[in-house]
Amino acid sequence: MVKQDGNPAARVYESIGSDCFLALAPGWLNLGLWEGPGSGSEAEAACRRMVRTLALALPAGGTILDVGNGLATQDPLIAEAIRPRRLVAVNITEWQLAAGRDRLREAAAVPVAGDAVRLPIADSTIDGVISVEAAFHFRSRQAFFDECYRVLRPGGALSISDIAIRRWPVSPGEVLAGLTQLRVFGLQRTMAMTPGQIAAAARAAGLAEVQVTTCGDRVIAPALRLTAQRLASATSAPAGQRAAARLLLRQVDLLWRRRIIDYLLLRAVRP
Repeated sequence: MVKQDGNPAARVYESIGSDCFLALAPGWLNLGLWEGPGSGSEAEAACRRMVRTLALALPAGGTILDVGNGLATQDPLIAEAIRPRRLVAVNITEWQLAAGRDRLREAAAVPVAGDAVRLPIADSTIDGVISVEAAFHFRSRQAFFDECYRVLRPGGALSISDIAIRRWPVSPGEVLAGLTQLRVFGLQRTMAMTPGQIAAAARAAGLAEVQVTTCGDRVIAPALRLTAQRLASATSAPAGQRAAARLLLRQVDLLWRRRIIDYLLLRAVRP
């Protein structure tokens, strides 16, 4: 594995660990793409649906780069969905690559420790880039899109999911909730971007055919509902963790209900 510089996201996920009691399904770190209202019986299917939806927007049979691959639970699914000739998994958190070693082996994926804004990948060698719910952690979305343009071959595609804002917080409660989320997840204020700004950044990098779909009703709303249900009945986690999680959940719920945050899927092509 090639080691690159760390960033706050690495520390965040090191603290979360590989078996967070709030994970919607074991091993999965995305919020899911739901068909129902947010029941535990659909949780793993929703997480898998998110990954599969993003993967199927990429060319089949090519060289695929998974940027921010989490615990690698998604990589066997990517491999199954589009049968890449080669799958490369990039993660700035080396312990996640180690924790996902068996899944990476199952997917025949090459693990690379690296930074999404300085990808250790040669120019024009990739047919598809996938990034599941990670771009808001990157130091700069613009730099990430620039890197995607650089590593993609002409005709190659980018497919990501991301969290965006609809408007800036205004009331004291909104501002506190927003600042707390930035602090907890090690995010910079500049990472708060609207769907339009995110699409514009992709175009500024030279990417074309940029398509953005907002889908918070199918992602954030059911994930919040299920998390609230689980927190209400959680008994195994330490009381301090449950209290902190309830506070964070209330803040995210406020940001969602007041239409401050949203969820998006983005696809683009290198011309």
